[in-house]
Amino acid sequence: MPSSASAPSSAAETRPLTGRTALITGVSRRRGIGYGVATALAALGADVFLHHYRPHDLAQPTGADDLDEVRAGVRAVQAPGARLGDRSADLRAPDTIEPLLDAATALTGHLDILVCNQAMSGTDGSIYDMTPDRLDAHWQANARASLLLTAGFARRRRRELGGDDAVAARPGDRGGSLGPFSAPTGHVIWMTSGQAHGAMRGEVAYATSKAALAGITRTVAAELLEVGLVLNTVDPGPVNTGYLDPETTDRDLSEHLAWLPTTPFGRVGRIEDPARLIAWLCSDAGSWVVGQVLTTDGGFSLG
Repeated sequence: MPSSASAPSSAAETRPLTGRTALITGVSRRRGIGYGVATALAALGADVFLHHYRPHDLAQPTGADDLDEVRAGVRAVQAPGARLGDRSADLRAPDTIEPLLDAATALTGHLDILVCNQAMSGTDGSIYDMTPDRLDAHWQANARASLLLTAGFARRRRRELGGDDAVAARPGDRGGSLGPFSAPTGHVIWMTSGQAHGAMRGEVAYATSKAALAGITRTVAAELLEVGLVLNTVDPGPVNTGYLDPETTDRDLSEHLAWLPTTPFGRVGRIEDPARLIAWLCSDAGSWVVGQVLTTDGGFSLG
């Protein structure tokens, strides 16, 4: 008989997210982190619902992909019988949040994983040319949308567990746990950036919105545990999503190319680097990690 080391892996081991439905926002480019996350979760067995907003990408130097190619890429790694859906929405508009959650839930009848990867890029500036409109736009897209998506997901879970979907609370009040739970009832991932590790010049509005998510992670994570949802926030570090490629960059890359060999591994991140961490956090194996802001950057933040 073969030893346990050589025995074939079970389906539960190779596709541990089978039977779970994931909504990933900001999936419209195959070079994007959202696409990396979507394919990672799909490869582990999840049914996947993609959010995209192509008009944003069309305005970027990196451009936008054909959405049929994005869908095909995710389908290519899905398990037989797994489902895939998608929807376009400008998440700066609050009235898009609930319909998106409804559509994702309708894919299989339940929603188990929420990855808030959407982000507004460009149209930023330094403190010297900052405007109310720039601050508002980044707050709406990056932070407010993530909070509202999470709130909608949590209310749905509370209803499913037999509790009230809205809990009024004053500062310091607890909403009342519906647990204990033998396992998480779902997972939420937020995305932050490197604002805690160093200056992000020319990205004041973006860094502000991302800092808000990192700063509120522990508070929201504590409240989500009342319905068994596990929240963590991921800083993916510098990842080349096309902005460091000569054909799609809007900057002089000479300084970057000279600096790259001095980095710990001689490269910046690839989309699969943060995607692997996020997929693990959404699995049973990663479920004991709760309320953390985790950096996955190959040592860049160490200087």
